[in-house]
Amino acid sequence: MTEGFQDLTGSRFERADLQGSSFDMVLLNGSRIDNADLHRVTMRGVEISDTTISGEIKNLVINGVDVAPLVDAELDRMYPDKPKFRPVTADGFRDAWDINQRLWNLTVDRARRLAPEQVHESVDGEWSFVQTLRHLAFATESWVGRGILGDPSPWHALSLPWDQMRPTEGVPHDREARPSLDQALALRQDAMALVRRVVDDLTDERLGQTSDPLVGPGWPPEGDRLEVRQCLLVVLNEEWWHRMYAERDLAVIEQGI
Repeated sequence: MTEGFQDLTGSRFERADLQGSSFDMVLLNGSRIDNADLHRVTMRGVEISDTTISGEIKNLVINGVDVAPLVDAELDRMYPDKPKFRPVTADGFRDAWDINQRLWNLTVDRARRLAPEQVHESVDGEWSFVQTLRHLAFATESWVGRGILGDPSPWHALSLPWDQMRPTEGVPHDREARPSLDQALALRQDAMALVRRVVDDLTDERLGQTSDPLVGPGWPPEGDRLEVRQCLLVVLNEEWWHRMYAERDLAVIEQGI
């Protein structure tokens, strides 16, 4: 313990509302922050080194420089397909979905080379490969099945919301289910067919259309009115990042945890 400091080492804050809090002369070395909102946070006089930040980053100003556009530009340079996941036309969405399917085919082929139990392995507390497939099914069912096609309850029993979603009537949330890889892929392919159905018939005019208010409990919330473009961009964003996370974790599993 550091002299003169209150000893709270090893504390765990879960589902804690600390909005508007002030932290002065605190030691956060070795801390881990998962699934946290850090909007409108001000940090002054901080020392940061050997730190990893992963998430959605916008308007992050460090020493007077907004670094978010620099990060985005570097990611676009590293991954030339990434800018195509921000389409603005119907043809662009079709191209993005074609690319997405091609990339995911490669990732699935990689996962198939693992032993059956390894597709259920978690790396550093993250979702397993099978859980990732289940979550992407949930995201597609929610934003396309419910948000665009108007199905009030589009979810399969194995679909997996994000861990912090509160229990909601009619929405499955069985994190511990262990379907086989083939079962998870069948669920995933059914969900992907929803996107294919929408993008194949998509027009530029349709992109700007807004849904009727959503009906019944679920996600997105009841009463929301959603633009088709918004729903498809959410799905593409989920697809891109969860494949990146899957590739990262597959590499660790291949090397042996």
